[in-house]
Amino acid sequence: MHFHQHGYVSADPRIEAAAGYGIDRPEELPDEVDVLIVGSGPAGMIAAAQLSQYPEVNTRLIEKRDSRLVIGQADGIQARSVETFQAFGFAEEIMREGYHIVDMAFWNPDPKNPEHIIRTGRPKDDEAGISEFPHLIVNQARVLDYFAQFAKQSPARITPDYGIEFVDLQVAEVGVGSGTSGSADSDHPVTVTVRYTAGERAGEERTIRAGYVIGCDGARSGVRKSIGRTMTGDQANHAWGVMDVLANSDFPDIRTKCAISSKHGNILHIPREGGHLFRMYVDLGEVPADDARKVRETSVDDIIARANAIISPYSIDVKNVAWHSVYEVGHRLTDAFDDTDDTTPGSPSPRVFITGDACHTHSAKAGQGMNVSMQDGFNISWKLGQVLSGRSSHELLRTYSAERQVAAKNLIDFDKEWSTLMATPQEDLPDETYLQDFYVKTAEFPAGFMTEYAESMITTAPRHQELASGFPVGKRFKSARVQRTCDSNFVHLGHEARADGRWRIYVFADGAAPTVGGGRTSSTGKTGAPGPDTSKVTQLAEWLEFDPASPLVRYRREGEDLDALVELSVVYQQEHTEFSFPDVPTVFRPHVGEFDLEYVEKIFATLPDEDIFEERGISRDGAVVVVRPDQYVSGIFPLDAHDEISEFFEGVFLSEK
Repeated sequence: MHFHQHGYVSADPRIEAAAGYGIDRPEELPDEVDVLIVGSGPAGMIAAAQLSQYPEVNTRLIEKRDSRLVIGQADGIQARSVETFQAFGFAEEIMREGYHIVDMAFWNPDPKNPEHIIRTGRPKDDEAGISEFPHLIVNQARVLDYFAQFAKQSPARITPDYGIEFVDLQVAEVGVGSGTSGSADSDHPVTVTVRYTAGERAGEERTIRAGYVIGCDGARSGVRKSIGRTMTGDQANHAWGVMDVLANSDFPDIRTKCAISSKHGNILHIPREGGHLFRMYVDLGEVPADDARKVRETSVDDIIARANAIISPYSIDVKNVAWHSVYEVGHRLTDAFDDTDDTTPGSPSPRVFITGDACHTHSAKAGQGMNVSMQDGFNISWKLGQVLSGRSSHELLRTYSAERQVAAKNLIDFDKEWSTLMATPQEDLPDETYLQDFYVKTAEFPAGFMTEYAESMITTAPRHQELASGFPVGKRFKSARVQRTCDSNFVHLGHEARADGRWRIYVFADGAAPTVGGGRTSSTGKTGAPGPDTSKVTQLAEWLEFDPASPLVRYRREGEDLDALVELSVVYQQEHTEFSFPDVPTVFRPHVGEFDLEYVEKIFATLPDEDIFEERGISRDGAVVVVRPDQYVSGIFPLDAHDEISEFFEGVFLSEK
């Protein structure tokens, strides 16, 4: 962790100093807010956590429940989500708490006795080493708790306003291009009606004014309805009973994730955290068109009986049912995730956004709902923070729907195939290992790593992809290990990035030895000696630190640290014993905080047996990799492409100089 830059800290360093709206934050929901988040589910809580890093933005979150979630329906945490938790500072805690999925067992009818099941396969959950992070099972409520803790400890001090529900909203017309400044009406054009659901004011309605609204209010979203968006797609026609239970069993894989297919139906079995709890998705069969939702009246006793029939000759003896439900699989999607159909540059910007189940629904068996919802919330929240803090044009907000609607459609297409296979009797599949082979072959998608954003104002074309083939433009930055030069520690490069709203520039050096270079006096008082043989990294460093076109110069506000908006890291091809941090250009060891302290922990060396240049296909001529605040690669550039780098950031930031 990075702290002490503002003075000695003896208390919990995760608790940052309050700033902006976080200072004396009022307990009562104010009449006017910049961002109103509706719903404290996964998308809402990650949005609050990210916006808590923007204390100059007045953000509030309303939740109709009167307190925190106790029992969450979602529990599958894909590796991409754990990677995200790392940025929010709680990956290690939640990994200790969660159940780790290492294998997945496949059970099918015994050819010798088709009434019984036998294990037919047990592949690794991540045979290809897709991620260094595990696939976890954790109660959704605990995930929300961790995000709530991060939000409360961050400068904006955001906490949910419980006991308040959304009723309706109206968006006033504002001038063309309006979105970042103007009159009070143009800055807060959304009138939101809310209703108190608890306490002395229960039943009372009031209106507040908001600049923007993020709807995280589920499949029956009132926010979605208020902006005229509708869900379209397949109607539900297959029912599943789901139960979280404490039970004894002679089933040998009771503590292993399983896909079970038998003559009596199918089960997706998922052990839960804590050593005793497990979840079963139990196949209840096709639902007749005239069922009128009668299947939803299926009792938990009937679900248990069905489960015991499916896993014969084994059985479960249920001692306690923590939660159960019956649902019908449906795949539905809205055509856009915001309130505007006019995407013409300069037209009024979107003001209302929908996330998660409010805009896409699917089965629970691919374990994607909570995970994809969190990426929705992460995506829109950093963009709102950047726009409302005056860093970027409101045009940035158009990229939310464009990016996430495609991601959701891809999820639904995948889930249709997976949920159909899960409900198909084993004898109707092409061969007995078909489901298992599909699971292994498509592992990267359910792990959360197939999202690939298209070219936009924040994602370049892949014209220099060959310089770093292991960092595909538009996909998440895949971490690898390096060695920190100043203290010899082995670290994962991507794990060093915090969810603090900053962009990252990773400079992968050419083969030249590090030199200070520069020929000018920097903030450290040191000078370099440029010459015709100065390395491209040294030339890039001088440009980044001094040139008016550099993103560190052009968009830096008076009094800000050099890395306040864009954090730099440099990785040299030499081993850490071959150079020291004073040899490195000063831009990579900026002076920060009120005491002007030099920060040297973003200078790295390669590992001889685990070379990041080899592992990520990085050219030995070097490369610059630009990564946005939500960890996706925005662009790759040659070391000497100063003008290209400048041009890219011109489309991202509003100039300060």
